[in-house]
Amino acid sequence: ILLLIRNPKDVATSYYHFSNGMSTLPSYDTWDDFFVAFMTKKMPWGCYFEYLSKWNKYADDENVMTITYEELKENPALGVKNLAAFFEISLTEKELQTVVERSSFQSMKKNSQKTHGAFGNILFRKGGISDWKNLFSEDQNAKMDKAFEEHVGGTKLGTKLKYEVYCKA
Repeated sequence: ILLLIRNPKDVATSYYHFSNGMSTLPSYDTWDDFFVAFMTKKMPWGCYFEYLSKWNKYADDENVMTITYEELKENPALGVKNLAAFFEISLTEKELQTVVERSSFQSMKKNSQKTHGAFGNILFRKGGISDWKNLFSEDQNAKMDKAFEEHVGGTKLGTKLKYEVYCKA
């Protein structure tokens, strides 16, 4: 099982744009309205912190590999190597480079009309890291940090996310 996790602040930011782009999901007049809904567990798919908390009990299972979006963005080749090793797939150097190139956000976005139709424009927006800094107020940042600590701060997944997001930033 591959468990891909991401900085909750970027999850909220991406979900805000995604939700406002999908007519079947609730849309929000402002970021502030969305932030309140996100933090008060009023998202159609539930609370991201609770999701992380539930997965945390499986984080040490030998059949679970946890990787962060941030790790994959920082070093895509190493990420692909680790994934291939976990799934016991041998790759030549050429195959590795092909996977890295074809799985890059830019490549997937470029091909999104072919692979996802009109949905591609909504699904593939920026693909970056730290876009949350363009939306979060200082107060929202503090509230998110507090919620993170309360839900997953001392857990394995929380520690992994904190390292990737705060220590490497």
